[in-house]
Amino acid sequence: MSDAPKSDGWLAFQSRDFRFFFGSRFLSSLAAMMIDVGVGWMVYARTDSVFALGLVGLFAFMPNIVFMLAVGHTADRYDRRRVLLLCYGVNTLASLGLIWCATSPAIDVSVIYGMILLFGTARAFANPASQAILPMIIPREAFSNALAWNSSTWQVASISGPALTGLAYLGGAELVFILTTLFYIGCLVAIFAIKPRLAAAQREPVTWLTLTAGWRFIWSKPAILGSISVDLFAVLLGGATALLPVYAKEIFHIDALGLGILTCMPAVGALACTLVIARTGVGGRCGYKMFAAVAIFGLATIGFGLSTNVWVGGFFLIVAGAVDMVSVQIRQMLVQLETPDEMRGRVSAVNSIFIGASNELGAFESGAVAALTGPVAAVVLGGVGSIAIAGIWAKLFPELRDRDRLV
Repeated sequence: MSDAPKSDGWLAFQSRDFRFFFGSRFLSSLAAMMIDVGVGWMVYARTDSVFALGLVGLFAFMPNIVFMLAVGHTADRYDRRRVLLLCYGVNTLASLGLIWCATSPAIDVSVIYGMILLFGTARAFANPASQAILPMIIPREAFSNALAWNSSTWQVASISGPALTGLAYLGGAELVFILTTLFYIGCLVAIFAIKPRLAAAQREPVTWLTLTAGWRFIWSKPAILGSISVDLFAVLLGGATALLPVYAKEIFHIDALGLGILTCMPAVGALACTLVIARTGVGGRCGYKMFAAVAIFGLATIGFGLSTNVWVGGFFLIVAGAVDMVSVQIRQMLVQLETPDEMRGRVSAVNSIFIGASNELGAFESGAVAALTGPVAAVVLGGVGSIAIAGIWAKLFPELRDRDRLV
């Protein structure tokens, strides 16, 4: 009896190594989300300062800039499995440090920031190694399916992480970080069990040319450059999620629980889209679909900006999350499939910086414009900007626009 219909959607899970990798990704994503939420609550409870809360994000993102040239070179120069083991080991130690901070109220908040710096540094090195190792543990014919399932881990964590953190916080902040410590130990076990089919790492001399090779490679590939940069500017301009607390309080008139549910809506849409892509693939006319997805993202952002009802606003957030995942999937496939193995770490590092910059700077841009024009105008203008970016980039990058198949 044939099981072909089932294997299409679950093809990647036929690989033993991918099953372990998927487990590690899910546990690390869940732990990261819980730490983001748990540390935010702990810092704000101790300082009652919005500025102190903002510093948490700054310290988490800072290592991406400080080590932006080193992280990709590390993933290409050294065994990626060992890099991941080291990163998750550091995360485990930092999570233990947060248990200490949670159980010692007299500890200065600067110690918590130090733990966040450790997490940020480990994440900065883990992201390119994690992205670069995936093609080495999965057959090429299953790669698209594996990438879709891999993307689903963060979406599920974005939905379940805040809820699990809230439940654990009822037992005290230390319970949150006890759980994250256990999750990171699980990551270590799963990564240790992987036996990647990797070629020997290229021990190139550390020079300016090798450190910047990822940037130069992306610049030489219009399809990759276009896919990364269109996502960067679309999310940078259309970062409506940064203003959700304002909408919750001033426009939708909902409480903190309602805000939490609203915050999950983009992830709900993204997860639903991921499951569809895992089953059906992206299909043809990929370039057209990517630009169309960015334009629809802009329209959904405008719809949310003009919403006065929380259910209508939630619907538009789901749509925005779903179409954003379409462009994310196409971008990741292009980056992974068109990058030679010896360059994957450095190219993935640049990709991670673009993603981080769009999210962090997008939040700043939304807040700055909202301070000048008000939240509704800021969100609507951001949506209009995303639509404009889709049109302009379609003209600037015809190689990407006319791309039919990813493989």
